[in-house]
Parts: sequence; structure tokens; C-alpha cells
Amino acid sequence: MSDLVRRFVLERHPIRGHAVRVSNAWLNLREHQDYPPAVKQLLGEAIGAVVLLAATLKFDGTLTLQLQGKGLVSLLVAQCTHDFKVRGMARHDPLVHEGGGEAGFRSLAGEGQIVVTVEATDHASSYQGVVPITGNSLAESLEAYFRQSEQLPTRVLLAASAGIVSGMLVQRIPGVGGTQAQMDDTELDAAWQKTDDAMSGLSRDTLLEDDVEQRLVNMFGVDEVRVFSGHEVKFECRCSRDRVANVLRSLGAEEVRSVIAEQGTCTVTCEFCQKPYKFDAIDVEHLFDEAAPRGSNTIN
Repeated sequence: MSDLVRRFVLERHPIRGHAVRVSNAWLNLREHQDYPPAVKQLLGEAIGAVVLLAATLKFDGTLTLQLQGKGLVSLLVAQCTHDFKVRGMARHDPLVHEGGGEAGFRSLAGEGQIVVTVEATDHASSYQGVVPITGNSLAESLEAYFRQSEQLPTRVLLAASAGIVSGMLVQRIPGVGGTQAQMDDTELDAAWQKTDDAMSGLSRDTLLEDDVEQRLVNMFGVDEVRVFSGHEVKFECRCSRDRVANVLRSLGAEEVRSVIAEQGTCTVTCEFCQKPYKFDAIDVEHLFDEAAPRGSNTIN
């Protein structure tokens, strides 16, 4: 499977990480969306980031990363469930940089904040963290998030193309047991510096092109790193034709029929994935049949 998030550990050092590579889910997510290249890249990086964030946690629910800035992208939302189902969207102003070079991260994001929200089934486990948009990339802003929320040294790398999203996250954790217990602070610092250097030497193209397992072996050595089997990442939006039908019922027969009379059909587009749902006159009459089922009146 090409769409995986995989956990890895360095055998002799208190360092762990996750790597994600997504292709099919990324293409499916954008099936009904048409973003400029720079916005598409930023949204892809956000999808990679939210999968990595979810992989570091134990929760049952949904994790949302929201970029709220004053740049060309006024709103960007990426979501990942505990079982790695993703969706995402972005709203943006016209990109005046296009034609004269791509807009960079600071132009897209501007001044603002990144909000990470965990909505857990167990409400006691729900959480929200907010950090300012910092640095020159989404990855740098996430590193600041980890410094603030977990106070663990963390390196994040993200890359996205039209067909692939890829990312890596490594963290230094307190060493316990085995050879780790014998390390002094100097050795621990040296181990983290080696990892930091390996991450710094990883190019965007390598991140996008290389197989995850081979990349980690190249970075850390076959005897240093253990890579676990991982979890599949899929695209899934919460919208459905039934949920849209319930939204139309909530509007009332008179209003929906007036749309049919004026336009011939009634089309509702999911705000998140942009998938259109079309209802003709016969569909609408079925909607307001007293035998029609009732349910949720939201499609988000």
C-alpha cells in the first residue's frame, strides 16, 4: 500500500519518530477541488502534518489542524481521525504572485495562529493548543507547537507535490532501560545531533521520492533503526447524499421547490470536499414525502 504512516525507533538511542507517505488519499481528497499550486502544496503539507500529529497520540476521535492567518490563505483546515481517515480544505484570495513566481509560506500564511484541536470520544481527553505562525514553513510552526505543548526536542519535515504528500517527525524522549540508561548527557546530545543532522540533510525531493523504509535506513543505518508495519491512510469526508437531503428538509418544502422552479435542479456542494449533490424535481418531492427518514441536518 502506498498510503501509510509508519512508526520507527532508533534501537540504541531514546529517539522515536513517524513517517507518512500518501498518494491515493491525497488525489481522492482533491477530486472536486482546484487549488493554485502554492495553495495545493500548503494543504498537502497540512495533511501530512495532521497525520503525523495523530500518530503521536493515543485517542479516539478527530484531530484538526487549523491555520488562521492574515495572508493569502485566510483559512486552512486539515483533519485526521484516530484510524487515519483524512480530509482538508483551504480558502484563499487571488494569488497575485502567480505568473511572477510562487507565493511563499509567509505570503500564504501571514500573521496569525495555528490551532490544534483533539475532539475525543472521551471528552476528558479533548485538547486544544494554539501557537503563533512562526518561521518560514508549516514544519517550523509545528516544531514550535511541540516545544510549547510537549517540551520535547522535535524536528518536522513536510513536502507535497500534485501526486504525493510526505513527511517525517522525530522526537528525543527520556531514555529508559537498556543501553539508553547507560548514556550520559553528552552521549544523548550527540545522538540527537546526529539525528538532527540527518534530518537537515534530507531534501524535499528525497522526501517525496524515496521509499520510507529505505530512506530511514539511509539516514540512520540498517542496524540503528527499526521500522514498524504502519497504518493505512485513507480519504473520507463526512458528507453524504442522505445528510444533504436532511439539510434540504430543514430548509422546508416551499424554499426548496422555489429553487427547483427557478433553476430546474437544486445543487448543494460540500463546503469541505467540494463534492456536488444534485437533486431534481422528482428527488425533491421524495424528500418531503412524509415517509422519508429524518436525521442529522448538517453535512460538515
